Amino acid sequence: MKKINDTMITNNLNEVVGFLFIIFLMMAGVVILFFYFSRKKIIQKEIEKKNLEINHQKELLRSVILTQEDERKRIAQDLHDDISSKLNVVSLNTHLLKTPNLSEAELQEITKNITELTQKALENSRRIAHDLLPPVLEKFGLHAGIEELVVEFNSSKVVKVVYKSETTFDINEIDKHLHVFRILQELLNNSVRHGKATQINILMKSINGKNECVYSDNGIGFNYNSVESSKGLGMKNIESRISFLNGSFSILTSVNNGFQINFTF
Repeated sequence: MKKINDTMITNNLNEVVGFLFIIFLMMAGVVILFFYFSRKKIIQKEIEKKNLEINHQKELLRSVILTQEDERKRIAQDLHDDISSKLNVVSLNTHLLKTPNLSEAELQEITKNITELTQKALENSRRIAHDLLPPVLEKFGLHAGIEELVVEFNSSKVVKVVYKSETTFDINEIDKHLHVFRILQELLNNSVRHGKATQINILMKSINGKNECVYSDNGIGFNYNSVESSKGLGMKNIESRISFLNGSFSILTSVNNGFQINFTF
């Protein structure tokens, strides 16, 4: 009888152990499946994040290309309309000088036309060259380039621009500083043309070895979270230049509350 009881107890223990082993296997399977799907979800999130970053970089590159193409078209148009047309008229007037029996008055008028047209062609060529790379920026650096830009906008009497710098710029980094100059050009044009600003402040400072620009205006502002505002070519152009400078930026603006951007470079 005792032997039978021992056998039953042993069988019961074996059943319990087997049952517990099955439960353990099931729990282990659940844990493995949980980690598998969790890992899969994390990987999927990472892929989505990378795809968003790639698409964002594509958008920035596209904005750079579009801006460059617009700039090329503008320069080509200026060369054709301003300079080429004037030089054509100069050429025609030069041929007139070969006309026999010209009076003194006719000769003076033709010479005057040639001189005036040549002078205008020179002025336009200087303007185009200035738009490509401002001479003051190349010769004296970013600080002088910004000061000249501020003077140009203040001379319009439409807006008052106040510029202050608490840092110095390496004149050998002209290629990088040209991007900063273009960013400020874009911001100033946007503030006056779209923001209707009457007061603009630009502050340059250095924080932890990195330059920072604080730009603000008292214009009408806009909703930066709207697709139209955030995806505009002007903002994309600014963002792409800041990205090229390995910088970062933050924007604070809303309707009727002005505009402010802080960016590093």
